[in-house]
Amino acid sequence: MAGNMQDYFKSRFEDNLLVKMPEREDDHLTSATRLLEKKREMMEVETALSAQKEEFQMKMESLQQRREELEKKEQQLKESLLKFDRFLKETDAKRVRAVKKATEERSYRRQKEQEIVQIREDMSVYSELLDRLNKLADKYLAFQRYLERVVEVSDEFTEIREVVDRFETLSSTYQDLKRREQLTQESIEVCRTQQQAYKEAKANEVLSQNNALSGLQERLEAATSAAMKREAEWTLIKNSVADRTMQIGTVRVASYNLCQLVNKY
Repeated sequence: MAGNMQDYFKSRFEDNLLVKMPEREDDHLTSATRLLEKKREMMEVETALSAQKEEFQMKMESLQQRREELEKKEQQLKESLLKFDRFLKETDAKRVRAVKKATEERSYRRQKEQEIVQIREDMSVYSELLDRLNKLADKYLAFQRYLERVVEVSDEFTEIREVVDRFETLSSTYQDLKRREQLTQESIEVCRTQQQAYKEAKANEVLSQNNALSGLQERLEAATSAAMKREAEWTLIKNSVADRTMQIGTVRVASYNLCQLVNKY
């Protein structure tokens, strides 16, 4: 761009330095006339050159001023760009912070909404509890009046606290007796269970003994039958032996008698 400007000023300078002289007949001019003419031309050239220098100086000053203005504008533009970049960064940071804040606010709002729902539920529960307590208070108010009436007509009690203490004592005694009764019932139930188990065990034992006795009875009957059979056989053997003994005795007696007769004769 600097080369183009230099060529431009150079061409303008050359154009401005070109002085068109009227055509003359050099042959008819004298030396003095030509000298004057040359001086006039030189003066015109110097005047034109001075005008060109002044114009060139003015243009150079204008260019320098424009250059300074451009540099100033460029610096301003750089500063503007830096400011705009900072603005963008700040805007982005603000946007991030705004998004984060919005997210936190939504989370906080949801948390508070949940807390509100929980509080409403708790209030509903507490309201129901309060209603029940009020009903109980109304119900117990009648008992309080009854206890006041008892204190008024009783010679034993002077205030409601004594009646309540006596009731708590009797209630504690009742609960103690009830626990003892429960323990007794449990002990009875345990004894009953043990008795039933003992009965079942003894029944099983009797059944086993009966089965064993039945087996022994069968063995006894078999042994008795065998003994009777052996006794019959023994009786038969004894009878047979007695007959044989009698026969032998008879033979011996006969033999002896025969022997005596033989010896006699």
